[in-house]
Amino acid sequence: MREESPATLRVLVVEDEDSIANLLRVALTYEGYEVVVESDGRRGFRRASEEEFSLVILDLMLPGLDGMEICKRLRAQENEVPVIMLTARAEVTDRVAGLRVGADDYVTKPFDFGELIARMEAVMRRKGGLAQDAVIQAGDLRIDVEAHTATRGDEQIELTKTEFALLELFMRNPNRVFDRETLLNRIWGYDYPGKTNIVDVHVSHLRKKLERPASGREVEAPRRIHTVYGRGYAFRPEEKEEHA
Repeated sequence: MREESPATLRVLVVEDEDSIANLLRVALTYEGYEVVVESDGRRGFRRASEEEFSLVILDLMLPGLDGMEICKRLRAQENEVPVIMLTARAEVTDRVAGLRVGADDYVTKPFDFGELIARMEAVMRRKGGLAQDAVIQAGDLRIDVEAHTATRGDEQIELTKTEFALLELFMRNPNRVFDRETLLNRIWGYDYPGKTNIVDVHVSHLRKKLERPASGREVEAPRRIHTVYGRGYAFRPEEKEEHA
């Protein structure tokens, strides 16, 4: 699960297509969000007006009140909750109209869930709804997200961009088990055309770099990224043996 309390990551989904609404409910819940779903525009607007949410996902075409009108009314109330418009329309004029009434971003159906998550996080960071530490530490292992550096003790660990992204994801979610598909989607995106063992290869390379003995020492550093057999990988802040 995410580091932040789920109570501070509450998402309202206003979507009248059951299949999409259910997909978002299940997938966002899995990602650690508390999800509220409404299928009617008027009910969705009322909940967005009366309750606290970290983000609102609005379908454009809704019964009762359409997404643009909901967004327009929220902004008229000086409600600055982050809003992402979700629609089957791909025309530039529709996207521009949505942004002009106060939407923060616009995602076209069918959408890539990994991209949607990235857009959600970016919007919440811009609006201060998703606070993330710039420096994360576990024992003597430390990463600085802004400087894009990783160190163990006083020694810097040279990581590729992808290895750093993997390590950051693991360290922001200690003890959470990530299956290979989730890692593939979060780091490479759904449309990555490469081989499916790319996750195992990168995790293996990252492990070797993290466990490499420090200068002047023969003993390897403790294992942090563990294989959870039959499930995937998990980052353990403390040294811990993993059993099948």
